[in-house]
Amino acid sequence: MPVELQLDEWKSILQKFITENCVNKGMCADVNIHNTDGHNPHAHILLTVRPLDEKGKWQSKTQKEYLCKRGDEERGFTSDEFKTVQADGWEKQYQYFVGKKKIYMTPSEAKSQNLERVSKNPKSTRYGRQNSICAEWNSEEQVLQWRKAWEDVTNLELERKNISERIDCRSLSERGIDEQPTIHEGVAARIIEQRSGVSERCELNRQIRKDNALLRELKALVNRLSEAVENTAAKIAEKLENFRNNMITAFYEIRHNSNIADEIQRDNRAIDIGLREYNKVVKAIDKVDSSLSKLKTEKATLPPIHIFKHNALSEQIAKLETDLKKLKNRKSILLGDMGCKSENDVTQVEEQRNKNDVVLNNISKRNDTLTEYSENEKTQYREIKGNLSPEKLSAVQEESSKIREDGIKGVIQKLRDIFGNKYDDNIFKEAETDVSKALNEKPIPKKSIQTQLRCKQQKSTPQYQRKREIER
Repeated sequence: MPVELQLDEWKSILQKFITENCVNKGMCADVNIHNTDGHNPHAHILLTVRPLDEKGKWQSKTQKEYLCKRGDEERGFTSDEFKTVQADGWEKQYQYFVGKKKIYMTPSEAKSQNLERVSKNPKSTRYGRQNSICAEWNSEEQVLQWRKAWEDVTNLELERKNISERIDCRSLSERGIDEQPTIHEGVAARIIEQRSGVSERCELNRQIRKDNALLRELKALVNRLSEAVENTAAKIAEKLENFRNNMITAFYEIRHNSNIADEIQRDNRAIDIGLREYNKVVKAIDKVDSSLSKLKTEKATLPPIHIFKHNALSEQIAKLETDLKKLKNRKSILLGDMGCKSENDVTQVEEQRNKNDVVLNNISKRNDTLTEYSENEKTQYREIKGNLSPEKLSAVQEESSKIREDGIKGVIQKLRDIFGNKYDDNIFKEAETDVSKALNEKPIPKKSIQTQLRCKQQKSTPQYQRKREIER
């Protein structure tokens, strides 16, 4: 029981725990709270291991299981199950004398051979079939569930009381803690210690606690050393270069995706223009075709006596037929421009237009994700760099100049692996330039910072000045 809580609160969480995890499942529980010395409050919970049936009677822990046979198949059944499957041809097996040997077989098999049965006891499994509920209650899995449930109910009460302490049902190894667990000492060991004796169990626990304390000290030392290593110029430069390289990779993909998006948009514009012109021509053809049909009908119904009217209609029809021929030729050209062999292929062009929109949407989402990622990398880069002193910054730049070239080679290889033949060195150079602008950094000079400082110091020496005078 948590020492931070009082007796009434212990009773409350015990009642909640037992009700939800034991009584509600059909168990009977008996509870005792022990707190004799005020330092080790705990509770003992005794539980029934057999459930009650609907009539309030105890169920059996195990049931007799008969090994029955049907043909060459053998299977185990309880008494109730056998009553159900007996009609399907299942039979119990008994021992029969076959010469001097005793062999299990079904009554039907023995009858055909006129054999004598040894006893009335049918063949069965050795321990019977365990009650599934009893098996569950006595399983290791059930213990782990109880441990987790006790953690939850206790921590909930501690939180309700605004107490910061929490319990954890997991073992030290499961929590990633390398310390050794102490062992249970027991009453006998405590009595020996109270009588000024030395219990082996208590002594072992004292040694375990000392070892764990030493282990914690060593870990703290390792952490301090790790922090010191992490704060070296080389480590800081490595972090900054990683952020920078990650940004170059993201910027490259953004530019690559943008180029693809531009191509798709140009394709969409061409499709839109082609479809618009095609639909315009189709409407014009329908209009001319309708007018032509009306004129031909009018001419066919016009009496021959109206010679001038016939001539006028003939001229109009001839003009419309010429226009219709031109429009159909224009339609054929537009179909060819759109890559269509016939009018039926126009639907595929419209479907491709819709697919292009889906691709553009996906590219937009991907670029948004990459932009957000690169912004996060840039923020971390600037935060680390902004916290450096001028001297530290110079040392970091010195280290960066040593590893940048290899880092860039690694980024290029990574991009080649991703994009294959579509990798473009020009896009990479543009991405690298974009990153330099985003980070407000100047290219690292070929001569390192330290080298420049040494050159400056050498130029200020009297020997260097005399040398220059002699050269003049």
